[in-house]
Amino acid sequence: MFPAKYAPALFGLILSGLMSLLVSGISTARAVGLVDGFAGLWISAWLSAWLVAFPVVLVVAPLTRRAVARLTVGQQ
Repeated sequence: MFPAKYAPALFGLILSGLMSLLVSGISTARAVGLVDGFAGLWISAWLSAWLVAFPVVLVVAPLTRRAVARLTVGQQ
């Protein structure tokens, strides 16, 4: 278990990992098809994407939370 203070970073790590895995898989499949060696191509694309996605999520998530808070009614 991780201390609660690491929750935002852990959330960003998991979210960026899953989203970049999904998007890179779809993009790789559309670009080359389901060819021999597809898994290796996908993993390579995913790792590159995740290296970019994780820091971007850490920066963009707080901005997105503020934007959502301004666009919604209720407790703010």
